[in-house]
Amino acid sequence: MSSLLSRSAIDLAALMDSVVDEGQGGLASFLGVVRNHQDGKGVVRLEYVAYEAMAETEARRIVAEAESRWPVRVALTHRVGTLAIGEAAIGVVAAGAHRSEAFDACRYVVEEVKRRVPIWKKETYADGTVAWVDPTARPAVAEVESR
Repeated sequence: MSSLLSRSAIDLAALMDSVVDEGQGGLASFLGVVRNHQDGKGVVRLEYVAYEAMAETEARRIVAEAESRWPVRVALTHRVGTLAIGEAAIGVVAAGAHRSEAFDACRYVVEEVKRRVPIWKKETYADGTVAWVDPTARPAVAEVESR
């Protein structure tokens, strides 16, 4: 079984190839990319650190949940280590017979990984300061948008 954590660049085409087959008409993907700002501060790089054994177990659990909840196949990779601006930090692909189940499963995996998987990031800012961020401590996008 391959690792869901990677120290190498995310290959979105390989993720797609791992889940697509002739029966799927819907393929939804998400690529989370390192941006150059956070909370009004310029960001120059991120470092992702994980409790790897637990992160792998929880990530696999999330993929299995999505695959049991919707008739889809899911591929997931999350980077660990130091990433530059513009590099992909997470890639998720969900393939299903129809677009709605692929979209729903893809979003579910992205949100649950952010909420439950023990991966932390260290943000290095343009002013030389750094901060550790626990992504599970922030409200989910869906919750923020609904307010």
